[in-house]
Amino acid sequence: MASAAHAIHPQRTGARLVIDALEAAGVEVIFGYPGGAIMPVYDALPGSKLRHILVRHEQGAAMAADAYGRVTGRPGVCLATSGPGATNLITGIANAFLDSVPMVAITGQVGTALMGTDAFQEVDIFGMTLPIVKHSYVIRATEDIPRIFAEAFALAASGRPGPVLIDLPKDVLQRAIDAPAPLPPATPAAPAMPDASAMATANRLIAEAKAPILYFGGGIAIAGAEEALRVFAARTGMPSVATLKGLGSLAPGTPHYLGMLGMHGTRAANMAIDAADLLVCVGARFDDRATGKLDAFAPRAKVIHIDADPAEINKLRAAEAGLGGDIIAILDALTATPADIAAWTARCDAWNRQSMPRYDAPGAGVYAPALLHDLSVAAGKRAIFTCDVGQHQMWVAQHCVFHRPQAHLTSAGLGAMGYGIPAGIGALFAEPDATVITVTGDGSIMMNIQELATIRRYGLPLKIVLLDNSQLGLVRQWQELFFDENFSEVDLYDNPDFAELARAFGIEAFTVDYREQVPAAIDRLLAARGAILCHVRIDSRENVWPLVPPNRSNVEMLEQRK
Repeated sequence: MASAAHAIHPQRTGARLVIDALEAAGVEVIFGYPGGAIMPVYDALPGSKLRHILVRHEQGAAMAADAYGRVTGRPGVCLATSGPGATNLITGIANAFLDSVPMVAITGQVGTALMGTDAFQEVDIFGMTLPIVKHSYVIRATEDIPRIFAEAFALAASGRPGPVLIDLPKDVLQRAIDAPAPLPPATPAAPAMPDASAMATANRLIAEAKAPILYFGGGIAIAGAEEALRVFAARTGMPSVATLKGLGSLAPGTPHYLGMLGMHGTRAANMAIDAADLLVCVGARFDDRATGKLDAFAPRAKVIHIDADPAEINKLRAAEAGLGGDIIAILDALTATPADIAAWTARCDAWNRQSMPRYDAPGAGVYAPALLHDLSVAAGKRAIFTCDVGQHQMWVAQHCVFHRPQAHLTSAGLGAMGYGIPAGIGALFAEPDATVITVTGDGSIMMNIQELATIRRYGLPLKIVLLDNSQLGLVRQWQELFFDENFSEVDLYDNPDFAELARAFGIEAFTVDYREQVPAAIDRLLAARGAILCHVRIDSRENVWPLVPPNRSNVEMLEQRK
C-alpha cells in the first residue's frame, strides 16, 4: 500500500483542470456558447460552482463579461468554441482592450495535430487577437493549465487591466493526467511611487498655478481612486472636468465641477481647459475625442500627468511632471494647494451657469435629453446605465446624473454598437440588486437584439429605453453638418415594431410618442419587476449639441441653431 507521501492523485482531464482553475480564481459567472472544440469544458461544467450564462451570440458573451468586469473590478470571463465562435468574441475583446477592462476570454481550438492544416472550424485566434490583448496563450500541455490560468487572471487584473486570451486545443482538454493542484492568481506587487523630484515638481506647479484644471478619466475607476480624487478636488479647490469614462468619479454637485470635456462636452469644460495654466491629468490619456485638435488643446497649460500606466505619460502631450504608479498614493502625496484661485473659480462657475442645459424644448414630442435626465434622477444613486453608441450615448453622458463611475457603462474607446443590451446583462449578474437601465437606439439595438432571449431565459429585470428616430442619428448628423446634407444609407424607415418584437421575446413593452406621456413612462419602467422595454419615438432631425468639428479646437464648438 502506498504511503501518504506517495499517494496516487486521481487523474483529471484538462477540461476538469480548467474548471478547477476557474474556481480557484474566484470566478462565479461565465458567459458563453458551446461548440465542438470547447465541448469537453462544457462536459465538465455540470456540478461545478460556476454559473454559466448561455447567451445567443458569442459577441454578447464578450460584452456581458466586459460589463461584469467594469462593475466588479474582477475579470469577466467569456467562453466560446473555435473558428466562428472565437472570431465572434473579437469585437468584445477589442472593446475591453481599448477601455482597459479586466477579462479572460477562453476559446476552444482544434486538436494540436490538426493545428495549421486548415481543419474544420480552425482559425488562428491567437494571431488574430495579438493587437487587442494584454497577453495570450495557446496551451499545448495539459499539466500547464493550472499555472497558465493563474497567470492569466493575475495579468488581466493587474496594472492597467485588460483582456487575456487562452486558447485550448481539444486534445489538451481531453487528456487525463495526475491532477496538479489549482493555483490561485498571484498577488501583483504594489507599484513604486514616482521619484521625489517629480513629486516635488508637481507640488510646486500646483502651488504656483493661477488657473488650474483637474482633468480625470477612466483610470480613476480602474484604480478605485474615487475617494482619493474627491479629497484632492476638495483640498485644492480646482475646477474639474471629466472624460466620457471619468463620469461619476466626482459626486454630482461637487463645487466647480464643469462636466464632460471634448467633442460633445460642455462649453464650460472646453473654455476652462483652453484658458488653464495647469492641467492635473489623472487617469486620462489625451484621447482625440477629449482634446480635439491636439496642438490647440490647453495651449497655455503646463501638465502634471498621473497614470497607472507609465506608457501613457508623454505619449501625446509632454508633461512637466510625469507621475506613474499608484494613483491613490500619488493623489494623497500631492499636498500643495494653489495660493489664490478665487477669481479663476468664479470665472469657471460663470461659464458653468451659462452652459447649463435647458429642458424646455418646444413642441409636444419627446425631448430625449429631458427624458434621460429625469429618468436618471428618479432611478437613484445605485442605478447603472449601459449604453449603445450614437446620439443616445452622448445624451446619456451629457444629461444623466452619475454618483459613481460604475453607474455608466459605455463603449468609449471602440464605440461598438450592440454593447448596451449585453452590458446590461453583465451588470445585472455583477450587481443583481441594482436598477440596471440600457439606453439604446434603433440602429444599435439590432446589432445584438437576440440577447432579449437571454434576458427572458434568466428572468433579468433589465429596463430598456429605446430611442427611435428611424435614423442612424449620429451618422446623419455628420452628413448634415460636414457632407453637405448628402444623406447616404442612414434612413431606417423600415424598422420593425420594436414593442411588438420585444413582446415576441416574452418581454413587457410599451411605446411613448408624446412628452406628456414621459412621467408615467418613467414610473412604469422603474416599477416593473421584470424586463421591460420602453420604445420612445423622437424627432429624426434632433442633433447632439455642442459638437466640436473634426480637427478643430474644442473652443470652436458648434451649438444648436436658434
